[in-house]
Amino acid sequence: MSSAEAKVRSPRKHGVIARKLAMDILAGRYAPGHILPGEIEFSEQLEVSRTAYREAVRILAAKGLVESRPKLGTRVLPRGQWNVLDPDILGWMFEGEPDEKFIHDLFELRMIIEPAAAALAAEKRSGTQLAMMGHALENMAGHGLATLAGREADQIFHRIILEAADNEPLVALTSSISAAISWTTSFKQRHRKLPRDPVPEHRNVYAAIADSDPDAARDAMRVLIELALQDTRETL
Repeated sequence: MSSAEAKVRSPRKHGVIARKLAMDILAGRYAPGHILPGEIEFSEQLEVSRTAYREAVRILAAKGLVESRPKLGTRVLPRGQWNVLDPDILGWMFEGEPDEKFIHDLFELRMIIEPAAAALAAEKRSGTQLAMMGHALENMAGHGLATLAGREADQIFHRIILEAADNEPLVALTSSISAAISWTTSFKQRHRKLPRDPVPEHRNVYAAIADSDPDAARDAMRVLIELALQDTRETL
């Protein structure tokens, strides 16, 4: 084993490298078409193992950020090929300064998916799922969205609604929608406190689902997302 290979043995090191490369790509420091530094050059610059670098590149390739070809190197792919709904990519975007249009696009996606999911949940939810929504709602109200516990409760609330819709392709979007909710909520508080308490709108969604009223659930979720977008616009 070379000295470079021996420098880093932590199983998480490749994740740190992947994050650094991804942040540079998302910030435009490595533009689409750019060839990333070779593994020897990069590993020497950061004093990490070549194995860790290769694993990091594999992570980014799986997310559509880069493409590696023998003798040609690792190339940054066009933005249209990025898996922008991957929870890691969403997190990396919001660690920096996310593109304003992309934030609006996320809310458009939520507006397409979540009102319909709430309507389905009102028709299909189980008693257990309703109880879980209620518990998450009370935790959200008790902790507040300024806290990690409150934001986690918010994620759970929306996740249970998607699961209660009982639609397998829709449920597959849960992790992405949850990540979008979490990061946009954090983003709104980056430089100031939340402008208002969003719990009442969540209670309206819960009440409509509890009443098995799909139209009211759809409308209540639409209002919730519209107000969340309004809060985000004030931040922007």
